Amino acid sequence: MSLKAINPANGTLIEEYSTLKADEMAKSIAAATAAQADWRRLSFAERAAVLRRVAEQLREHQVRLSELMTQEMGKPVKEAGPEVEKAAWCAEHYAEHAQAYLADQPIKSEASHSYVCYQPLGTVLGILPWNAPLWLAFRFLAPALMAGNTCVMKHDPHVPGCARAIAEMFSRAGAPENIMINLPIENDLIEQAIAHPGIAAVSFTGSDRTGAKVAAMAASLIKPAVLELGGSDPCVVLADADLETAADIATLSRIINAGQSCIAAKRIIVEAPVYEIFVQLVERRLTLLKVGNPASPETDVGPLALEDLRQNLHRQVEETIAAGARCLMGGQPDTGMGYFYPVTLLADVTPEMTAFREETFGPVMVLIKANDADHALLLANDTKYGLGASVWTTNPAQAQRFIRELQAGQVAVNGIVKTDPRLPSGGVKRSGYGRELGPQGIHEFVNAKQVWVK
Repeated sequence: MSLKAINPANGTLIEEYSTLKADEMAKSIAAATAAQADWRRLSFAERAAVLRRVAEQLREHQVRLSELMTQEMGKPVKEAGPEVEKAAWCAEHYAEHAQAYLADQPIKSEASHSYVCYQPLGTVLGILPWNAPLWLAFRFLAPALMAGNTCVMKHDPHVPGCARAIAEMFSRAGAPENIMINLPIENDLIEQAIAHPGIAAVSFTGSDRTGAKVAAMAASLIKPAVLELGGSDPCVVLADADLETAADIATLSRIINAGQSCIAAKRIIVEAPVYEIFVQLVERRLTLLKVGNPASPETDVGPLALEDLRQNLHRQVEETIAAGARCLMGGQPDTGMGYFYPVTLLADVTPEMTAFREETFGPVMVLIKANDADHALLLANDTKYGLGASVWTTNPAQAQRFIRELQAGQVAVNGIVKTDPRLPSGGVKRSGYGRELGPQGIHEFVNAKQVWVK
């Protein structure tokens, strides 16, 4: 068996990668488990030195890593370079802050001394998606490794070259052998990987459907899991908002990575008095975007990563239009080579329509009219997801109300929802549980051990 890397810009085969058989996979996991005993004994400073060297390798090989992402999943080159830099930043952030994040926590009791200390769990399995191959890998790897765990990375089968290159960065950095192992396996071996006695915990990023299966499997084995799943993030624009800036950011949030982002602004909910104005503002911005070859620095929107993703996106668009939405631009997939989908603007979308109810993973902006702020909040929370949300208003009291009442793992006020190594990220409802990044992220895969001394 092999993993086939396909160029989504033209549908051609890039390279085939050999996969591990079940017994080879088990040996790889066992090697990471064996390496953990020595890795956990290193000081924070010693582990930090390794992560900093890895960050140096990422920057040194930024061009090649960027090209791999562009080739394997169609990320525009103008976005790929910054993603490599962000991955390096994540490694350096945890190298600098892990010791403080995991410092002993004194708690008073009748003991002479009582406190909580934080110790690694063992070997963590990361199951990763294709849409941000470098960033999502280091979002998993950096905190888990700095906590003293070792990592087994099962990357998406559509980005095998990226996965191999990530492992290579650790080797080039002189990292201790087997503290991070790439696991090139078919998806049907994931359950066996989770069940391996050497795996102590699981981190999964992907769809809510697959996440439910991973969570059930991990729970049946009493192994903790962190799930970062899908999203249908609302971006609420109230009548008193700075409309020009809101239109800029809504367009960026919806279109970055060809719209293939869990935390993209997928439902733009606009208060009635400014709705038609806002429609015009975003339409003007969307028409300026260039769809094309992701290897060109002029390209804003590349292809979708997968053909079946494009087919599903078009189904969602067609069903939404058939239900009464206005299609102001796009809406018809390109017939040439590659998995391109045009930038599409759907207006007058209502809650019963497909594009409101389902997550749209592509360059499709959905506009929804709200009667007033109360109605906007109701529409924003009318989803099975709860990953990120944003609100645009110049009224501080209104902003505070939305912060309190939006059902989401993170809320941005007058800004873009994004991930940042310094701040926790995660969701509620069908968007998952647990947190990545920030101090909370590194605490997911440690044992909070109570210590009582008399």
